[in-house]
Amino acid sequence: MLSKKSKYAINALLYIARMEGSGHPVMTSEIAESENIPFKFLEAILRDLKNVGILRSQRGRGGGYFLNQPAEEISLARVMRLFDGPIALLPCVSLNYYRGCEECKDEANCAIRTVFLEIRINTLKTLNENTLAAILKRETHLKRS
Repeated sequence: MLSKKSKYAINALLYIARMEGSGHPVMTSEIAESENIPFKFLEAILRDLKNVGILRSQRGRGGGYFLNQPAEEISLARVMRLFDGPIALLPCVSLNYYRGCEECKDEANCAIRTVFLEIRINTLKTLNENTLAAILKRETHLKRS
């Protein structure tokens, strides 16, 4: 399940991406109000996104946040890994957080592992394909329908 932290991060990033053309940074309070995210919680999320280079900030009066990379390069998988860790449902199929299962006797021939590996592959493909830009495009398409 997607954590609130990841969900809020995605909503905040989408809000900032929508505002990209405005030429001014987006204030934390503006995002919090628009996206109904608790201000203090959002501050910590935005700081984490800045620390990994997804966002950049401008300090002082009129300061706020900008995307530090094109929206086409920021995938759901990247954001979710930052806040929720592994995407895989089992540690033995994780790309970045691999760990063997304690009870497993023969990982190479584990039928359970093959099912969860397939799930991880398909999930990761979908999450990597869905960037901020792709979601905004989908949002525009849904509004037209």
